[in-house]
Amino acid sequence: MANVVRDPKTHPDAILPDLSKPDPLVKFTKDDIAFVYGSKWKQRYFTKKGDDYFPLGAQWDITHQVWRSYQVASGTDWWTPFYPGGNMQRPTGPLCDGCHSVNYNIETKTVTEWNVGCEKCHGPGASHSERPTRANIVNPVRLDFVRANDVCIQCHSQGQPLANPIKGKYYDWPVGFEVGKSLQDFWKLEEHKLGQQSFTHFADGTAHKNRMQGNDFITSQMYTHGVTCFSCHDVHGTGNNAEVLKPASLTCLECHGPNSPNGPHASTIEAHTHHKAGSAGNECINCHMPKIEQTIADVNVRAHTFKFITPATTETLKVPNPCGTCHAKEGPEFTSKALRNWGNVSGWRMAQ
Repeated sequence: MANVVRDPKTHPDAILPDLSKPDPLVKFTKDDIAFVYGSKWKQRYFTKKGDDYFPLGAQWDITHQVWRSYQVASGTDWWTPFYPGGNMQRPTGPLCDGCHSVNYNIETKTVTEWNVGCEKCHGPGASHSERPTRANIVNPVRLDFVRANDVCIQCHSQGQPLANPIKGKYYDWPVGFEVGKSLQDFWKLEEHKLGQQSFTHFADGTAHKNRMQGNDFITSQMYTHGVTCFSCHDVHGTGNNAEVLKPASLTCLECHGPNSPNGPHASTIEAHTHHKAGSAGNECINCHMPKIEQTIADVNVRAHTFKFITPATTETLKVPNPCGTCHAKEGPEFTSKALRNWGNVSGWRMAQ
């Protein structure tokens, strides 16, 4: 969070690829780069022009260690008709910087801090730093679960401001929102029509693009029952993948377990999954959080609806199901038949 945006002049090690090696996609030099964004799945580069920043035309695929083009095609994101042309016609101020900084001012184009600093999640901190009390700082833990989740959803979602354009420009982040307020007063999530696959959603409503954890999560039973993002994650860092509080399977077992009222309703996890302990099929997140949401090329992040997508849904709505991750060769008919033979699984549910 605190290092997602870096200035290569002060952090020369921020640029991951070797720019001295020529590549037909790379038409810029290190001196052109004002900001570097990302270090886990992909890395993008921004140049400064006037008083704004613009994305350069190539991005580094960290997983595959290759360059890929970075151009948003017209007719994809909702904002492309309002910013026609190439990357140099699409400033990051209205399209990116509200989530990549603290207190981005749309009039002066200045920030309190680049990156997701403390005040992005805790609100103004000057008074608190002078005289720390609970009354002069926002702690998401003490917010109701809706506003607590809003702290994360403000950036981990696809949508647009309720009032758009704002001062003649279209924004792709919730202008005016501050933690503690109600996000729905500033931001509407990307709409989806059930049964239709769109640029952002599968036909069943599950997201298939990155940065849509919030869109998924609000549809989940977890959200309905008051679970928050930080029930599982700690953005301050944990050493676990995705900053989960514990390794993923242990995190799930904090609330779920054999014969738990929350499920699974089985004597053991293995009895619930019908897979051996230690196998991929016995991991909670592999079935309930499949990697089906694209971040770059074939690198996907996990869905956050927590529902099990059946093979039947794959056949009828073309939504990838988690069984297909390991059983791609057998196909959905094989896995669907196998599931219907499990004694603890409803055949009616598997038919949907």
